[in-house]
Amino acid sequence: MARAVARFIRTSPHRLRRVANLIRGKEVSEASNILRLLPNKGARLLRKVVESAAANAENNEELSRDNLFVARVMIDEGPTFKRFWPRGRGRADTLLKRTSHIMVEVDEKE
Repeated sequence: MARAVARFIRTSPHRLRRVANLIRGKEVSEASNILRLLPNKGARLLRKVVESAAANAENNEELSRDNLFVARVMIDEGPTFKRFWPRGRGRADTLLKRTSHIMVEVDEKE
C-alpha cells in the first residue's frame, strides 16, 4: 500500500469530499480519467495526489500500475484563515478561508 499527502490546500473540505466520493474504490486509471473530466478545482488537486500515490506505489513499492486501485481517500480539515470583510456603518464580518489536507492510499488488487 502506497500513499500520498497534500497539506494546506486552499479549498474547503466540503468541496473536496464531494469529488473524493466519486473515486473511492475505483482503479487508478479510471479515477484519473474521472477527475480529468470534472470542471471542479478540487478535481484537479485530487488528481495530482492520486497520480502521486500511484507513482509512489510504482517506484517505492514496485507495484504494477495496472493493478492499482484507490483504497482510501481522506479529506481532513486544515487550519482556517480568518479575514475581515468590511460591512456598513464601520462594522466588520469575519471571512473564513478554509483549508484541507488530502490523503490518498492506493493498493494492489488481489
